[in-house]
Amino acid sequence: MNSTDILDKTVAFVQETLKNAEGGHDWWHIYRVWTNAKQIAKTEDCDVLVVELAALLHDIADSKFHNGDEEIGPATAGKFLTEIGVSADVIVHVQQIIRYMSFKASFDKAAFHSKELAVVQDADRLDAIGAIGIARAFTYGGFKGREIYNPHIQPKLNMTKDEYKNTTAPTINHFYEKLLLLKDKMNTPTGRHLAQRRHTFMEAYLKEFYSEVAPQ
Repeated sequence: MNSTDILDKTVAFVQETLKNAEGGHDWWHIYRVWTNAKQIAKTEDCDVLVVELAALLHDIADSKFHNGDEEIGPATAGKFLTEIGVSADVIVHVQQIIRYMSFKASFDKAAFHSKELAVVQDADRLDAIGAIGIARAFTYGGFKGREIYNPHIQPKLNMTKDEYKNTTAPTINHFYEKLLLLKDKMNTPTGRHLAQRRHTFMEAYLKEFYSEVAPQ
């Protein structure tokens, strides 16, 4: 099976699997990350098939929707790729990217890194910031029944991994606990370049948000 056939089957699998997913982690999130990843990969020396498969499958079974199980994603991706005949070395690489690319994984000492992980991680982080990132943050906050803003609950700037995973804080806090940090965590020159405009937009959004919360 050639790369085009593999990718076509993967797209169909992801679309079907995520057809009822929460709006911030649905097929269109995957599509945007996939698009970002292909753009970044053009400027990096990397295995494009691994990049595209990891981008397409990175949220196939996100742990936050599966009782915190951090292995269900790699396992689901591995089972599918095995069934369609993808080579073992590609499968293992894709699984490792899925396992270690998330923001929460960054709380632990890096156990795996590759150029392909760097590309997909940047692509995913780009979709967490800017206008799209703001929309996704409030979509997920609403899905979890969280407050938009509470001035009596301040952001935690030095959270542990468990605190991050289990937070119930207002969505605005998430900007300070994650979203505004991502620009400086980009791995690639292209990722850093693309992140700057989105970061600036978030800063402008927050300025406007607070002006409306407490008009002068």
